[in-house]
Amino acid sequence: MGSMDFPNIQTERLADAIAHQLETLILEGVVQRGERLPSEREMARELKVSRQSLREALQKLESRGLVETRHGGGTYVKGVLTPILIDPLINLFQRHPETATDFVEFRYTLEGMAAYYAALRSTDEDRQLLAARFAAMVAAHTLEDPSEEAERDVDFHIAIAEASHNAVLLHVMRGLFALLRKGVFFNRTQLYVRPGARELLLKQHRAMYDAVMAGDPETARNAAHAHMAHVTHVLRDIMVDELRTTAARRRLSRYFIERRRPDVTSDHPEDKDGR
Repeated sequence: MGSMDFPNIQTERLADAIAHQLETLILEGVVQRGERLPSEREMARELKVSRQSLREALQKLESRGLVETRHGGGTYVKGVLTPILIDPLINLFQRHPETATDFVEFRYTLEGMAAYYAALRSTDEDRQLLAARFAAMVAAHTLEDPSEEAERDVDFHIAIAEASHNAVLLHVMRGLFALLRKGVFFNRTQLYVRPGARELLLKQHRAMYDAVMAGDPETARNAAHAHMAHVTHVLRDIMVDELRTTAARRRLSRYFIERRRPDVTSDHPEDKDGR
């Protein structure tokens, strides 16, 4: 009887351990969707494992839909929940701008939850990162660049979600912010260009920041809710302004069309009688 080709059990178990370790990094948000992983050589050296074991681990992750290997381009993280939220829904939401209020309403709940748990569970490292993100927001505020400030705003909210240590909450919020960054619901800079908006938004973010850093979950949640209530109010104002502008443009357009067609008379009886 010829010898059978049994798998190397030790290598297989090591590959499972490596895959689990990398999977945990993805779940915790340490590595994110679209991010390129280091080369096999670098990762093998960092993990102190053979490249064969590492390669088997990456194959396991690829079969689970967590990473993808691009020919000649390395290995990239595909994400956990983010694609589910983003890819099929972008066009749908863009065709229905009224869902912007649903988006903010949903964020109201999630932001409060994230701030509450961040205040309750954040580690020294979480607070260090949050402090850096808030400092970046303050620095952007001094530049008077609404687009830059809006970007640092998103980074700050994600840092709070990370500090909540709730993996599902983190990935859902990353998916929502990916939609926001793509401008699916509304242009975020609109929140910053209204009179007095930038100062008020920074004050609201500072209240969230102070409460999380102080470890006060109830105050953190209330601050997050107050911030999102303000965003909801501003968004509704923006939508009303857009509707009014659209209506006014239609009236103005019709006026100029009628001015260019003086030969066309009205079908109204009073107009025919000269009254």
